[in-house]
Amino acid sequence: MTEIVIISGSPSAASRSDRVLGYIGGLLEDKGFIVTHLSVRDIPAEALFTADFSHPSVTGAAASIREAQGVVVGSPVYKAAYSGVLKAFIDLLPQDVLESTPVLPLMTGGSPGHLLALDYALKPLLSTLKGHALKGIYLTDDVIDKNLDIPVLDGDCLSRLEKQTAYFAELIRRQHSRTHA
Repeated sequence: MTEIVIISGSPSAASRSDRVLGYIGGLLEDKGFIVTHLSVRDIPAEALFTADFSHPSVTGAAASIREAQGVVVGSPVYKAAYSGVLKAFIDLLPQDVLESTPVLPLMTGGSPGHLLALDYALKPLLSTLKGHALKGIYLTDDVIDKNLDIPVLDGDCLSRLEKQTAYFAELIRRQHSRTHA
């Protein structure tokens, strides 16, 4: 079994991003992966605000991310970018924490007009940590219902999300089998 870490950049516990990330985690568990969920809310505000690189929650999160075979990072779009609290968390991680790691980025936003935040904000951020960012998934808020087991309402969007997740899982399996052959 391979470990995947899912990082939520949402400051809200009941966010659409969190709900979709939970669904992706379930899909990956169904494929036999061990999934760990990290949230920016797990890091004390004091550690984020004072850039406490040595805080146990920061070092623990960094160790989990470094040891993961794959990482999923999700955030709502705020002002045409990822959340500020996600950026504060990312700033505390080592520069190479994602080195050669497949990363599946996810963003949710109020309109299709924020689609480019995925390519021009989140993916470049992940590349600074040496991650191998995949195409990624952008979903508008109107296709997400936080109260359903399958939170993505639109069939085409759900299909895209499931295909990207399956591709991510297959990439991790291939990479893992090459390193353990």
